[in-house]
Amino acid sequence: MSNTASIIDGKAIAQQMRNELAEEVAEFIQNNSVTPCLAAVLVGEDPASEVYVRNKRRACEHANIDSQLHRLPADITQDDLLALVTKLNKDDAVHGILVQLPLPAGLDADLILQAISPSKDVDAFHPTNVGRMVQGKPRFLPCTPHGVMQLLDRSGVDTAGKHAVVVGRSDIVGKPLAVLLAARGVDCTVTVCHSRTADLGYHTRQADILIAAIGKPEFITGDMIKPGAVVIDVGVNRTDAGLVGDVEFASASQVAGLITPVPGGVGPMTIAMLLVNTLRAAQSLEQ
Repeated sequence: MSNTASIIDGKAIAQQMRNELAEEVAEFIQNNSVTPCLAAVLVGEDPASEVYVRNKRRACEHANIDSQLHRLPADITQDDLLALVTKLNKDDAVHGILVQLPLPAGLDADLILQAISPSKDVDAFHPTNVGRMVQGKPRFLPCTPHGVMQLLDRSGVDTAGKHAVVVGRSDIVGKPLAVLLAARGVDCTVTVCHSRTADLGYHTRQADILIAAIGKPEFITGDMIKPGAVVIDVGVNRTDAGLVGDVEFASASQVAGLITPVPGGVGPMTIAMLLVNTLRAAQSLEQ
């Protein structure tokens, strides 16, 4: 008997969060006479990065958050890029700094990201912020993992004691998600799988909550999913057929209980959480 999964509408949940945030921002501006400001740094002309930055700026506008865009040529030197980051660190009008990845070849992304002041690191990539998250004392939570946690929470998913399987071990998504899912109050038992995992399907079929963040188009198929599982697809892959996730949606949606689509699932949440972090940064800097 086939069953069709219910869709987790990330677009609608993100919109709800952005509406809540706009009210909180308005109150903050009224009380402090300060407008939260996000500075985005875009190096080179990567088409996907252009789209992301445009979407982020539009989202800032809707939430009454100021945004700056610093466009730099692909051949900028590392020293010049570091000088801009230092300048933004010192600028009291800027509360959050975002360096859009990937950076062009020849630039050391780790070095640049570590140069951002932890109190303005709204992507939560700085080692200080990663360490605080692992200790359960976060300043900010990384945007995509936090977006996933909000999707689960706002969709009424009971996480306590559930087995969560994360496919992918990136520093940006897989690792932080594993930490957040295992945290007190969420209380999942977590398995992290990756490209060297033997018999991946065995592990994914144990998952009550399956999170695909492996960066391979339609890699997770319906036969790899436990009936009734919650499936969160973090992947965004551009193919000739258009945007697809890491999950093969047609077969997966016949097995899962809840599933996120691509597009319209995790993506809108990532931007919503970036705005939340920008407001949090402004609140802590203005205290």
